[in-house]
Amino acid sequence: MSTMNLTLLTDLYEITMMQGYFKTNNHDVVVFDAFYRSNPCNGGYAVCAGLEQVIDYIKQLRFSDEDIEYLRSLSMFEEDFLDYLKEFRFSGDIYAVPEGTVVFPREPLLKVIAPIMEAQLIETAVLNIINHQSLIATKAARVCYAAKGDGVMEFGLRRAQGPDSGVYGARAAIIGGCKGTSNVLAGALFDVPVLGTHAHSWIMSFPDEYTAFLTYASLYPSACTLLVDTYDTLLSGVPNAIRVFQKMRDDGIPLTNYGIRMDSGDLAYLSKKARRMLDEAGFCDAVIAASNDLDEYLIQSLKFQGAMITSWGVGTNLITAKDNPAFGGVYKLAAIQNADGTFAPKIKLSENTEKVTNPGNKMIYRIYDNDTGKIRADYICLEGETFDTNEDLVLFDPNEPWKKTKLAGGSYSMHKLLVPVFRNGSCVYRSPGVMEIQAFCSKEKETIWDETKRFVNPAKIYVDLSDQLYQMKRNLLSEMSGV
Repeated sequence: MSTMNLTLLTDLYEITMMQGYFKTNNHDVVVFDAFYRSNPCNGGYAVCAGLEQVIDYIKQLRFSDEDIEYLRSLSMFEEDFLDYLKEFRFSGDIYAVPEGTVVFPREPLLKVIAPIMEAQLIETAVLNIINHQSLIATKAARVCYAAKGDGVMEFGLRRAQGPDSGVYGARAAIIGGCKGTSNVLAGALFDVPVLGTHAHSWIMSFPDEYTAFLTYASLYPSACTLLVDTYDTLLSGVPNAIRVFQKMRDDGIPLTNYGIRMDSGDLAYLSKKARRMLDEAGFCDAVIAASNDLDEYLIQSLKFQGAMITSWGVGTNLITAKDNPAFGGVYKLAAIQNADGTFAPKIKLSENTEKVTNPGNKMIYRIYDNDTGKIRADYICLEGETFDTNEDLVLFDPNEPWKKTKLAGGSYSMHKLLVPVFRNGSCVYRSPGVMEIQAFCSKEKETIWDETKRFVNPAKIYVDLSDQLYQMKRNLLSEMSGV
């Protein structure tokens, strides 16, 4: 999948604008920011994902002969422009937030500095990739938070909107915290754990449930999780599973990775009854897994009800982010390079305050509280600004600037979020493995306050502007309004 040439994975207007720039001899170097405006699911944060696929896309960005012929068939593009596309390669710079990073609205997740034709072309594909994987990684992080340390398995392939969504959604779910996926192709592509049990059809294909369980256990003694709700969970399924576990124990087969799974019914009630039955039979370490249209809210509720489930299979609601099916990332022009190499800031105005952009060539700093290690704020400034953490720092809400917080010198630390990914068209970044990204993401989530993780009315972690950037924005707004 990652070897597919995605050059034409773009909106038509990106290429028509490219031709417009070409015909007007516009080769300006520009800055574009990719960011999002609000957290998914009304949450307090998001998890950035998809950078590796963006890198693959940029590396393979070139128009094949077939691409050129298709564009010619549209009767919209002139031959001199099509000749230009034949030799097209990305030559710019890209900076990005590493995958697995916890992020917040309105800060650039990816910054492109490139000739305007190049920067314009990549908009759609970049947003497609980052929006999808960041959405699923965020949803997975929420589900795993609800599970409170229990294992969460991604089971959504058959409900995903197509193969790519299933494969890359599984990748993102692992980054967000899932311990494995049922998707075998994702396991092969990304070297992540693949997990699964068996279907009801396995039980139904045998003369009786016990024989089905015993046969499965003989085939997979070291991964024996039995689906117990085909006929009757408590009267048939759990007792037959216990019979199989007893036979395995009597035969000297180690019971190291075993248990039951339920996919229907009142999961809180059934799991408590099943736990008692398993414990009384001497199988206190047997896992009780559950599936059946789970999401973070249902898992949280089941936990509150005392459900004895310790492993969760989450499918449809995770792989589709069912309650919030779009991430909402956008890609906006922020600056144009002057002849002297400096950048002239650009701003997008709107009657909707949240759609007014932050101008200029920018950098993001993350500010941590030295005592707790938690995030105090993110700080967007102009590229080149420097800060001394031994000095006091005043933070203010850019939308309500009278709300201010002063951080005492020595009480906080800062580090840059955007790292170089491409320079002069060459990749300078090593993409970590997915499990390495997951470990990084786990540490990132530890830097969020518990109040920010809650599902209802989460506390905000603010994204503030430096004084220089704020004044630049105010001046541009005044100029544009004529006041």
